[in-house]
Amino acid sequence: MKPLIRLFFKTLRLVIGPFLLLGHWLSRPKGVVRPPEAQRAVDARTRKLALYHFPTCPFCLKTRRTMRRLSLDIELRDARAEGPHRTALVAGGGKPQVPCLRITDDDGRETWLYESDAINAWLEREFGAA
Repeated sequence: MKPLIRLFFKTLRLVIGPFLLLGHWLSRPKGVVRPPEAQRAVDARTRKLALYHFPTCPFCLKTRRTMRRLSLDIELRDARAEGPHRTALVAGGGKPQVPCLRITDDDGRETWLYESDAINAWLEREFGAA
């Protein structure tokens, strides 16, 4: 029974996924406009961030909308299939749940932040309009 349920949801994702991506693309927000030097400072800070995501996950889409609205250039790492990004997510964060934001401090310490609402709140607090 379990393989049948997995097959059902995999098929559902294959059918609905393109529509989710299209809706996300059509309704994407405009990014905040910062002075060039301020944007360079934000870009420098975002180089220490990586978002582990699935392209069609609704919660990941929500987080990517926030990133676009705040004009953040955060590296996106697709953790859907087995591979180096999924392995790093499980090894560092402890579970294959997405979205997950990896935050690397100046001293090299990594923090793994799960849940789209928590990630969005952190991004707003760190990079939101002053």
